[in-house]
Amino acid sequence: MTYSGAVTVGGPADVHELKDLMITKIAVGPMNNNAYLLRCRATDEQLLIDAANDASTLLGMIGDDGIASVVTTHRHGDHWQALAEVVAATGARTYAGRDDAEGIPVPTDVPVEDGDTIRVGNVELTARHLVGHTPGSIALVYDDPHGHPHVFTGDCLFPGGVGNTHKDPKAFARLIRDVETKIFDALPDETWVYPGHGNDTTLGAERPHLPEWHARGW
Repeated sequence: MTYSGAVTVGGPADVHELKDLMITKIAVGPMNNNAYLLRCRATDEQLLIDAANDASTLLGMIGDDGIASVVTTHRHGDHWQALAEVVAATGARTYAGRDDAEGIPVPTDVPVEDGDTIRVGNVELTARHLVGHTPGSIALVYDDPHGHPHVFTGDCLFPGGVGNTHKDPKAFARLIRDVETKIFDALPDETWVYPGHGNDTTLGAERPHLPEWHARGW
């Protein structure tokens, strides 16, 4: 089956099979949050991005192999409702942006800075600190050596715009600057974007609309 990234709460997961990495996407919870399970194909080590809600569903997706780590993209409560239960069941290391860690009730084992590397088996992910939606939001970039990059953006970039900055012009200016310089300027149009809610997109689909986003201020 061809991966589409279109998932619904209560529906099946969708799996994006890359040469070195398998990415399983599922939607959970009342705010239709996306959670992503990454599995290194060489080692079978697994990493979860956002234990957002519905721990039983997430643990079922994780399976008997467990996870080595779980990354929380930012401090907002809809992205960590299942974190305590998932960590208790798996013993996973926890990662979060350093400036958001204090807002997450489960202790962060590894505070993450811009440019840090997070590994899942033989696969390396690069963290990008994006300020504006929250002080310590992070995106994770997988630069696939066999194809185009993949970026997990949390709530900082969606189809149609950057994340909510609550009508704060300074926060919007900072977020769109970080998203432009660290994501759009650094990665090609083919880059696949996996957001914290809703459907996937590519940088190429969104790049022409950057001037519109600047003009409207959100």
